Amino acid sequence: MPRRFPVRRVLCVLPLLLVAVVAVRHRSVLAEGFGQLATARWPWLLAAAGATCLTWVAAACTRQGAVVERLPRRRLLATQFAAGAANHLLPTGLGASAVNLRFMTVCGLPLARSSAALALYLLAESVGRVALLGALLIAFPGALRLGTLLPEGAAGPLLVVAGAVPAVATGVLALVPRLRAAVASFLRTALGEARSVHGRPARALALWGGALAFPALQASALVLVGRSLGLPVPAAHMAVAYLAATVAVALVPTPGGIGSVEAALVVALVAAGGPPAVATAVVLAFRLLTVWLPLLPGALTLAALVRMRVI
Repeated sequence: MPRRFPVRRVLCVLPLLLVAVVAVRHRSVLAEGFGQLATARWPWLLAAAGATCLTWVAAACTRQGAVVERLPRRRLLATQFAAGAANHLLPTGLGASAVNLRFMTVCGLPLARSSAALALYLLAESVGRVALLGALLIAFPGALRLGTLLPEGAAGPLLVVAGAVPAVATGVLALVPRLRAAVASFLRTALGEARSVHGRPARALALWGGALAFPALQASALVLVGRSLGLPVPAAHMAVAYLAATVAVALVPTPGGIGSVEAALVVALVAAGGPPAVATAVVLAFRLLTVWLPLLPGALTLAALVRMRVI
Protein backbone atom coordinates (compact mmCIF):
# COMPACT_ATOMS: atom_id res chain seq x y z
CA MET A 1 0.00 0.00 0.00
CA PRO A 2 1.58 3.35 -1.06
CA ARG A 3 2.40 5.80 1.70
CA ARG A 4 0.45 9.05 1.80
CA PHE A 5 2.35 12.22 1.01
CA PRO A 6 3.09 14.01 4.34
CA VAL A 7 1.26 17.22 3.50
CA ARG A 8 1.00 18.45 7.10
CA ARG A 9 4.71 17.90 7.75
CA VAL A 10 5.59 19.85 4.63
CA LEU A 11 3.27 22.66 5.71
CA CYS A 12 5.02 22.75 9.11
CA VAL A 13 8.46 23.17 7.52
CA LEU A 14 7.45 25.44 4.63
CA PRO A 15 7.09 28.70 6.67
CA LEU A 16 10.61 28.27 8.08
CA LEU A 17 12.06 27.69 4.61
CA LEU A 18 10.28 30.77 3.29
CA VAL A 19 11.66 32.86 6.18
CA ALA A 20 15.18 31.69 5.33
CA VAL A 21 14.72 32.56 1.65
CA VAL A 22 13.29 36.01 2.39
CA ALA A 23 16.02 36.73 4.95
CA VAL A 24 18.80 35.78 2.50
CA ARG A 25 17.27 37.92 -0.24
CA HIS A 26 17.08 40.95 2.09
CA ARG A 27 20.23 40.34 4.14
CA SER A 28 21.68 43.79 3.37
CA VAL A 29 18.50 45.48 4.62
CA LEU A 30 18.57 43.35 7.77
CA ALA A 31 22.22 44.20 8.48
CA GLU A 32 21.61 47.91 8.02
CA GLY A 33 18.45 47.77 10.14
CA PHE A 34 20.28 46.14 13.05
CA GLY A 35 22.91 48.83 12.75
CA GLN A 36 20.27 51.53 13.10
CA LEU A 37 18.70 49.82 16.13
CA ALA A 38 22.09 49.77 17.85
CA THR A 39 22.20 53.58 17.80
CA ALA A 40 18.60 54.12 18.92
CA ARG A 41 17.38 55.10 22.39
CA TRP A 42 16.02 51.92 23.94
CA PRO A 43 13.11 53.27 26.03
CA TRP A 44 11.44 54.51 22.86
CA LEU A 45 12.17 51.20 21.10
CA LEU A 46 10.66 49.19 23.95
CA ALA A 47 7.52 51.31 23.72
CA ALA A 48 7.44 50.71 19.95
CA ALA A 49 7.77 46.96 20.56
CA GLY A 50 4.85 47.16 22.99
CA ALA A 51 2.71 48.96 20.40
CA THR A 52 3.63 46.29 17.85
CA CYS A 53 2.51 43.51 20.20
CA LEU A 54 -0.80 45.30 20.75
CA THR A 55 -1.46 45.26 16.99
CA TRP A 56 -2.01 41.48 17.21
CA VAL A 57 -4.51 42.04 20.01
CA ALA A 58 -6.31 44.63 17.86
CA ALA A 59 -6.37 42.23 14.91
CA ALA A 60 -7.80 39.49 17.13
CA CYS A 61 -10.55 41.87 18.35
CA THR A 62 -11.46 42.76 14.77
CA ARG A 63 -11.54 39.09 13.72
CA GLN A 64 -13.81 38.24 16.66
CA GLY A 65 -16.03 41.20 15.85
CA ALA A 66 -16.57 39.87 12.33
CA VAL A 67 -18.38 36.72 13.53
CA VAL A 68 -21.25 36.15 15.93
CA GLU A 69 -19.85 32.95 17.44
CA ARG A 70 -17.26 33.23 20.20
CA LEU A 71 -13.84 32.11 18.97
CA PRO A 72 -11.26 30.55 21.37
CA ARG A 73 -9.32 33.60 22.57
CA ARG A 74 -5.84 32.17 23.00
CA ARG A 75 -5.91 30.33 19.70
CA LEU A 76 -7.34 33.41 18.00
CA LEU A 77 -4.49 35.58 19.30
CA ALA A 78 -1.86 32.98 18.37
CA THR A 79 -3.41 32.74 14.92
CA GLN A 80 -3.06 36.51 14.41
CA PHE A 81 0.62 36.32 15.34
CA ALA A 82 1.11 33.43 12.91
CA ALA A 83 -0.96 35.18 10.24
CA GLY A 84 1.37 38.19 10.49
CA ALA A 85 4.29 35.97 9.48
CA ALA A 86 2.29 34.35 6.68
CA ASN A 87 1.28 37.79 5.46
CA HIS A 88 4.93 38.73 4.94
CA LEU A 89 5.70 35.52 3.06
CA LEU A 90 2.88 35.65 0.50
CA PRO A 91 1.72 38.58 -1.67
CA THR A 92 -1.16 40.99 -1.10
CA GLY A 93 -2.34 39.65 2.24
CA LEU A 94 -3.03 36.15 0.91
CA GLY A 95 -1.10 34.52 3.75
CA ALA A 96 -3.07 36.10 6.60
CA SER A 97 -6.36 35.57 4.79
CA ALA A 98 -5.64 31.88 4.20
CA VAL A 99 -4.58 31.31 7.83
CA ASN A 100 -7.66 33.02 9.25
CA LEU A 101 -10.03 31.37 6.79
CA ARG A 102 -8.67 27.96 7.78
CA PHE A 103 -8.87 28.85 11.49
CA MET A 104 -12.54 29.81 11.25
CA THR A 105 -13.48 26.68 9.33
CA VAL A 106 -11.66 24.51 11.89
CA CYS A 107 -13.67 26.34 14.59
CA GLY A 108 -16.83 25.06 12.91
CA LEU A 109 -17.95 27.98 10.74
CA PRO A 110 -19.14 27.01 7.26
CA LEU A 111 -16.84 28.08 4.44
CA ALA A 112 -19.38 30.57 3.07
CA ARG A 113 -19.74 32.33 6.43
CA SER A 114 -15.99 32.21 7.06
CA SER A 115 -15.41 33.89 3.70
CA ALA A 116 -18.05 36.51 4.50
CA ALA A 117 -16.43 37.21 7.88
CA LEU A 118 -13.05 37.55 6.18
CA ALA A 119 -14.49 40.03 3.68
CA LEU A 120 -16.10 42.01 6.51
CA TYR A 121 -12.77 42.13 8.36
CA LEU A 122 -10.92 43.37 5.26
CA LEU A 123 -13.58 46.01 4.65
CA ALA A 124 -13.48 47.22 8.26
CA GLU A 125 -9.68 47.34 8.28
CA SER A 126 -9.57 49.33 5.05
CA VAL A 127 -12.30 51.74 6.19
CA GLY A 128 -10.60 52.19 9.56
CA ARG A 129 -7.23 52.99 7.98
CA VAL A 130 -8.64 55.45 5.45
CA ALA A 131 -10.92 57.07 8.07
CA LEU A 132 -8.00 57.56 10.45
CA LEU A 133 -5.90 59.06 7.66
CA GLY A 134 -8.74 61.38 6.68
CA ALA A 135 -9.29 62.53 10.26
CA LEU A 136 -5.58 63.31 10.71
CA LEU A 137 -5.41 65.15 7.39
CA ILE A 138 -8.37 67.29 8.43
CA ALA A 139 -6.77 68.00 11.81
CA PHE A 140 -3.31 68.59 10.31
CA PRO A 141 -3.85 69.74 6.70
CA GLY A 142 -0.18 70.64 6.19
CA ALA A 143 1.19 67.34 7.45
CA LEU A 144 1.95 65.82 4.05
CA ARG A 145 2.02 66.57 0.35
CA LEU A 146 0.20 63.50 -0.92
CA GLY A 147 1.35 64.07 -4.49
CA THR A 148 4.89 63.13 -3.49
CA LEU A 149 3.83 59.52 -2.90
CA LEU A 150 3.02 59.02 -6.59
CA PRO A 151 5.54 59.21 -9.43
CA GLU A 152 5.09 62.13 -11.79
CA GLY A 153 2.46 61.35 -14.41
CA ALA A 154 1.14 58.31 -12.54
CA ALA A 155 -2.16 59.89 -11.43
CA GLY A 156 -3.72 59.62 -14.91
CA PRO A 157 -3.03 55.90 -15.44
CA LEU A 158 -4.19 55.13 -11.90
CA LEU A 159 -7.50 56.88 -12.52
CA VAL A 160 -7.91 54.96 -15.78
CA VAL A 161 -7.25 51.65 -14.02
CA ALA A 162 -9.59 52.61 -11.18
CA GLY A 163 -12.36 53.22 -13.68
CA ALA A 164 -11.57 50.24 -15.92
CA VAL A 165 -11.55 47.57 -13.19
CA PRO A 166 -15.21 48.08 -12.11
CA ALA A 167 -16.27 48.29 -15.75
CA VAL A 168 -14.53 45.03 -16.66
CA ALA A 169 -15.88 43.31 -13.54
CA THR A 170 -19.42 44.43 -14.41
CA GLY A 171 -19.02 43.17 -17.96
CA VAL A 172 -17.74 39.78 -16.83
CA LEU A 173 -20.63 39.38 -14.38
CA ALA A 174 -23.11 40.29 -17.10
CA LEU A 175 -21.65 37.72 -19.51
CA VAL A 176 -21.15 34.80 -17.08
CA PRO A 177 -24.43 33.83 -15.37
CA ARG A 178 -22.85 31.21 -13.09
CA LEU A 179 -20.32 33.69 -11.78
CA ARG A 180 -23.07 36.28 -11.30
CA ALA A 181 -25.11 33.79 -9.30
CA ALA A 182 -22.09 32.86 -7.14
CA VAL A 183 -21.31 36.52 -6.44
CA ALA A 184 -24.95 37.24 -5.61
CA SER A 185 -25.03 34.29 -3.20
CA PHE A 186 -21.83 35.46 -1.50
CA LEU A 187 -23.17 39.01 -1.15
CA ARG A 188 -26.37 37.72 0.45
CA THR A 189 -24.32 35.69 2.94
CA ALA A 190 -21.98 38.62 3.64
CA LEU A 191 -24.84 41.07 4.18
CA GLY A 192 -26.60 38.61 6.49
CA GLU A 193 -23.39 38.14 8.48
CA ALA A 194 -22.88 41.91 8.70
CA ARG A 195 -26.46 42.42 9.98
CA SER A 196 -26.01 39.69 12.59
CA VAL A 197 -22.72 41.17 13.80
CA HIS A 198 -24.07 44.71 14.01
CA GLY A 199 -27.10 43.43 15.88
CA ARG A 200 -24.77 42.71 18.79
CA PRO A 201 -23.16 45.91 20.19
CA ALA A 202 -20.20 44.01 21.67
CA ARG A 203 -19.34 42.48 18.28
CA ALA A 204 -19.75 45.78 16.44
CA LEU A 205 -17.52 47.53 18.99
CA ALA A 206 -14.85 44.85 18.64
CA LEU A 207 -15.02 45.02 14.85
CA TRP A 208 -14.75 48.78 14.39
CA GLY A 209 -12.74 49.48 17.52
CA GLY A 210 -10.13 46.96 16.45
CA ALA A 211 -10.20 48.26 12.87
CA LEU A 212 -9.32 51.76 14.11
CA ALA A 213 -6.86 50.61 16.80
CA PHE A 214 -4.83 48.45 14.42
CA PRO A 215 -3.54 51.23 12.10
CA ALA A 216 -3.32 53.65 15.04
CA LEU A 217 -0.97 51.26 16.86
CA GLN A 218 1.09 50.71 13.72
CA ALA A 219 1.45 54.45 13.25
CA SER A 220 2.31 54.84 16.95
CA ALA A 221 5.12 52.30 16.55
CA LEU A 222 6.60 54.36 13.72
CA VAL A 223 6.33 57.55 15.78
CA LEU A 224 8.14 55.88 18.70
CA VAL A 225 10.90 54.57 16.45
CA GLY A 226 11.22 58.05 14.97
CA ARG A 227 11.62 59.49 18.45
CA SER A 228 14.25 56.86 19.29
CA LEU A 229 16.38 57.99 16.34
CA GLY A 230 15.71 61.71 16.71
CA LEU A 231 13.66 62.28 13.57
CA PRO A 232 12.72 66.01 13.64
CA VAL A 233 9.11 65.53 12.48
CA PRO A 234 5.99 66.11 14.63
CA ALA A 235 4.32 62.92 15.83
CA ALA A 236 1.04 63.62 14.01
CA HIS A 237 2.94 64.23 10.76
CA MET A 238 4.77 60.91 11.12
CA ALA A 239 1.45 59.14 11.69
CA VAL A 240 -0.01 60.77 8.57
CA ALA A 241 3.08 59.77 6.59
CA TYR A 242 2.73 56.14 7.67
CA LEU A 243 -0.99 55.89 6.93
CA ALA A 244 -0.63 57.62 3.56
CA ALA A 245 2.27 55.36 2.56
CA THR A 246 0.44 52.15 3.50
CA VAL A 247 -2.70 53.26 1.68
CA ALA A 248 -0.61 54.14 -1.39
CA VAL A 249 1.02 50.70 -1.57
CA ALA A 250 -2.07 48.68 -0.60
CA LEU A 251 -2.47 47.34 -4.15
CA VAL A 252 1.21 46.51 -4.72
CA PRO A 253 1.44 42.68 -4.88
CA THR A 254 4.57 42.14 -2.77
CA PRO A 255 4.80 39.90 0.32
CA GLY A 256 3.84 42.08 3.27
CA GLY A 257 4.66 45.14 1.22
CA ILE A 258 8.37 44.29 1.55
CA GLY A 259 10.28 46.79 -0.56
CA SER A 260 7.32 48.91 -1.60
CA VAL A 261 6.39 49.99 1.95
CA GLU A 262 9.97 50.96 2.75
CA ALA A 263 10.27 53.14 -0.35
CA ALA A 264 6.88 54.81 0.17
CA LEU A 265 7.59 55.41 3.86
CA VAL A 266 10.90 57.12 3.17
CA VAL A 267 9.26 59.36 0.56
CA ALA A 268 6.38 60.15 2.92
CA LEU A 269 8.65 61.00 5.86
CA VAL A 270 10.82 63.24 3.68
CA ALA A 271 7.66 64.91 2.39
CA ALA A 272 6.65 65.48 6.01
CA GLY A 273 9.89 67.36 6.60
CA GLY A 274 12.37 64.70 7.69
CA PRO A 275 16.01 64.65 6.50
CA PRO A 276 16.43 61.82 3.95
CA ALA A 277 19.23 60.05 5.86
CA VAL A 278 17.36 60.05 9.18
CA ALA A 279 14.07 59.10 7.49
CA THR A 280 15.75 56.11 5.84
CA ALA A 281 17.26 55.04 9.18
CA VAL A 282 13.85 55.29 10.88
CA VAL A 283 12.14 53.22 8.20
CA LEU A 284 14.80 50.49 8.31
CA ALA A 285 14.61 50.29 12.11
CA PHE A 286 10.80 50.36 12.07
CA ARG A 287 10.50 47.56 9.52
CA LEU A 288 13.09 45.47 11.35
CA LEU A 289 11.19 45.84 14.62
CA THR A 290 7.71 45.24 13.21
CA VAL A 291 8.37 42.78 10.37
CA TRP A 292 11.71 41.04 10.53
CA LEU A 293 12.13 40.34 14.26
CA PRO A 294 8.62 38.77 14.65
CA LEU A 295 9.00 36.82 11.40
CA LEU A 296 10.84 33.76 12.74
CA PRO A 297 8.78 33.31 15.95
CA GLY A 298 5.65 33.94 13.86
CA ALA A 299 6.68 31.21 11.42
CA LEU A 300 7.40 28.84 14.31
CA THR A 301 3.95 29.61 15.74
CA LEU A 302 2.40 28.97 12.33
CA ALA A 303 4.15 25.61 12.08
CA ALA A 304 3.01 24.68 15.60
CA LEU A 305 -0.60 25.62 14.85
CA VAL A 306 -0.53 23.50 11.70
CA ARG A 307 0.93 20.57 13.64
CA MET A 308 -1.73 20.97 16.39
CA ARG A 309 -4.46 21.13 13.69
CA VAL A 310 -5.60 24.53 14.90
CA ILE A 311 -5.36 25.62 11.26
